[in-house]
Amino acid sequence: HLMSTNTAALQVERVNVSFGGLRALHDVYLEIGKNEVVGLIGPNGAGKTTLFNALCGLVTPDSGEFRLNGESREFPKAHELVDLGIARTLQGVGLFGDLTVLENVMVGCHCRSKSGLLGAIFRTPATRREERAIREKSLGLLAYVGLADFANMQARNLSYGHQRRLEIARALATQPTLLALDEPAAGMNPAETEALRALIQQINEQGITILLIEHDMKLVMNLCHRVAVL
Repeated sequence: HLMSTNTAALQVERVNVSFGGLRALHDVYLEIGKNEVVGLIGPNGAGKTTLFNALCGLVTPDSGEFRLNGESREFPKAHELVDLGIARTLQGVGLFGDLTVLENVMVGCHCRSKSGLLGAIFRTPATRREERAIREKSLGLLAYVGLADFANMQARNLSYGHQRRLEIARALATQPTLLALDEPAAGMNPAETEALRALIQQINEQGITILLIEHDMKLVMNLCHRVAVL
């Protein structure tokens, strides 16, 4: 069904993306209502990840319309996502393996930090206060996703399921209003997938809109309010 743009967190129309002579997306329409969990499904090669990348600034569409909270604008660039309130996780990409679990989340928090270069160099009182606040917030996010006990472990040593949770925690650190997840359950066992479902539902209940690209249809049908097929 179609909703008015007044109730849509994100709406795109007539999205076209070509790679050379290959038309990856042709006149695609997608609307995500505020506080919805919307699943995007379809066979391999349908263009799901291309659409995801267009929404998240990794691909520039040839044409199309983009509206965020009812406001028309250009399709975003990757570096604009934080300011727009959009966070994403990418399948198999993103963690800093040599950093600790806590440090990975702190990286996300720094996207919202106010201290400048001089403050970082001279370690001003304001910078130290902000660093303490970022550390406390990051520890809170780790507790939220069930990783508090792993804070000082190198991220590369986490299990696969825990790495996906860490990616979500770091995305939440940017304080998004819309969270886009690209196949977060890929490679998970049933217990990990169920735990992921509960976490995503909890995030949504906190008022965050979710876009979920996923092949696991049980997860999609148990979690999503609406499903779009590409």
